[in-house]
Amino acid sequence: MAAELTAHQLITQHRPTLDQALEAIRTRAYWSPHPEHPKAYGEHGSLGMAEGKAAFDALLGTRLDLGQPGTDDWVGGEVSPYGIELGVTYPHADVDILLPAMRAGQRAWRDAGAEARAAVCLEILKRISDRTHEFAHAVMHTSGQAFMMAFQAGGPHAQDRGLEAVAYAYVEQVRTPDSTEWVKPQGKRDPLTLTKQFTPVPRGTALLIGCNTFPTWNGYPGLFASLATGNAVLVKPHPRAVLPLALTVQVAREVLAETGFDPNLVALAAERPGEGIAKTLALRPEIRIIDYTGSTAFGDWLETNARQAQVYTEKAGVNTVIVESTDNYKGMLSNLAFSLSLYSGQMCTTPQNLLIPRDGITTDEGPKSYDEVVADLAKSVGALLGDDARANALLGAIVNPDVKTRLEAASGLGEVALPSREISNPEFPDAVVRTPVIVKLDGTKPDDEAAYLNECFGPVSFAVRVDSATDAVELLRRTIRDKGAMTVGAYTSSEEFEEAVREVCLEECAQLSLNLTGGVYVNQTAAFSDFHGSGGNPAANAALSDGAFVANRFRVVEVRRDS
Repeated sequence: MAAELTAHQLITQHRPTLDQALEAIRTRAYWSPHPEHPKAYGEHGSLGMAEGKAAFDALLGTRLDLGQPGTDDWVGGEVSPYGIELGVTYPHADVDILLPAMRAGQRAWRDAGAEARAAVCLEILKRISDRTHEFAHAVMHTSGQAFMMAFQAGGPHAQDRGLEAVAYAYVEQVRTPDSTEWVKPQGKRDPLTLTKQFTPVPRGTALLIGCNTFPTWNGYPGLFASLATGNAVLVKPHPRAVLPLALTVQVAREVLAETGFDPNLVALAAERPGEGIAKTLALRPEIRIIDYTGSTAFGDWLETNARQAQVYTEKAGVNTVIVESTDNYKGMLSNLAFSLSLYSGQMCTTPQNLLIPRDGITTDEGPKSYDEVVADLAKSVGALLGDDARANALLGAIVNPDVKTRLEAASGLGEVALPSREISNPEFPDAVVRTPVIVKLDGTKPDDEAAYLNECFGPVSFAVRVDSATDAVELLRRTIRDKGAMTVGAYTSSEEFEEAVREVCLEECAQLSLNLTGGVYVNQTAAFSDFHGSGGNPAANAALSDGAFVANRFRVVEVRRDS
């Protein structure tokens, strides 16, 4: 694309896509401009399967020079959960030089207006989409996701979430007109008249603190929400998952430069091993917005200490599914088995606690005791993952040693209904692959409560006996209120019980999925339609995406004068 490309040209090119996104967030209907199938790529300038893999391989062992100011060192050290040393090095920044440089281009970016900023953001997303196969390998080898999940979640689904954030940002900025003629009648006297201008003004530099498991999916909403509202964005990736976000920064800088904007509006802050620069950056006075996905402890620290910034966090929660009754027992078991297994449970939306009445449940196959439900679920998981090739495609690899440690410790917490087993990956012999463990616990025992009321991130689920369905609802309420939840699920054929669960989720502000038995799972959300998190319980203070996620990234400044 030519260097003389203008924002006006991009508006003409991308306005139809923006309009479709605006309609999608209004109707909440299914829509995506980014194909989910790998074979859809390879034409019209996009990289196909072989080209994307070759592009990724060509990155290994190289220096990714972004041309940023203030580079004082080169850092790296990523090792794939599949056992490959990436060997890519990235610029280490002297932030005393980089942060002022990032601010220098913000005036022109602000003055470009909401539509031009949205168009530039959509061009960035298009170029990322054209390299989806390359990004998929980068996500796979930093997160441990299996390739197909890395392709879809790290590619089109992440791009959808970025576009969704741009659409919300645009809506909020154009809610107020650019200018107006204000006339106030004064009876027999001449009216009072003023010309008023309204300008969306960015808060300042935004800091994106990336996560290890979903670097693009969790990173793109904040990145594009801040950029589209006029802010510069400093991207601080997780040290084990730098490459996908570094490539994102590279693309963004190229597009900004080609459209006449300062490429330093987007920059990378990679760190030396053990440096821990997130805390230092978060307290810098230049940082006015922070987006963070990760542990509750650091999220709480950011909310408490980064007082100069508007902080958006997605933290840990204890996701719960209540099993009260079902009219599709096999479908319920199959759906739950997949939900527990996908990406080895390393998703913030994976169910952890399965609340099952002590006296069992009613089903279309007759009454089932608590023990039968748990045993049948264990069999369903076992059948799903019985073939090693299929298991590898669903489980991916354990992302870090902490997850493996939690998994191994879980079997000592109670009676094991389904033991975890080790699976070898012929293509990647050094990958750590484990099937889920299901542990029986008692909801009335304090020692068991200490286990199930804390997040155990990874392929660990607890089948919790409760005295009654009513007790399950109350435990659900307490769990959401005290620990938070990104997702809640329930299975019931009772309208009365369904309403009780729904009311708890409305009161405690948690997203609810009811009676999922087909190809949609509780740990999946669709951009433009589903809200990821609610911002209303301790698991997250923001939702992806809604108006609140973007509206406070800018303020409207008014200039008025006599007409």
